[in-house]
Amino acid sequence: MKQVIAAVALGLGGLSLSACGGEADTTVAEDTGIPGMSVENARMVLAPVAGNPAAVYFDLTYTGDKALALRKANVEQAGETMMHEFGEYDFKVQMMEMLPLVINSGDTVKFEPNSRHVMAMDVQEDLAPGDKVNVTLTVAGGKEFSFLADVRAAGEDR
Repeated sequence: MKQVIAAVALGLGGLSLSACGGEADTTVAEDTGIPGMSVENARMVLAPVAGNPAAVYFDLTYTGDKALALRKANVEQAGETMMHEFGEYDFKVQMMEMLPLVINSGDTVKFEPNSRHVMAMDVQEDLAPGDKVNVTLTVAGGKEFSFLADVRAAGEDR
């Protein structure tokens, strides 16, 4: 509940995070209860060392009627999933768990390298470049939006 209140406060304070995006590769999305939400350029980049976490990146666009607070993500083929972002603490930039993200109608939010992303831990060992993984985003209130992300090798374009 505290996270929802914090997310609403951020939105009311005019601090919602959004970025304008250019042309994306593909749109891969399912209608799973959040009208107006779409995802483009979805990809999971595997770690260079087997057993280390993978990162999921995508461009999320929302054109629905009312603001939402994105509160968690799940990667079906991972044991644990967290949303991360980079921030400053003790005069050092470091990765940290992301607070709920307020998304207003018309926003495009990028999950990209060196910024916000979904971290997938304990990824299934049989996942390989060229596969697809199912990613589900959950907003405050419990509605979910699922999409497929292309699996890429560590050295491929992120």
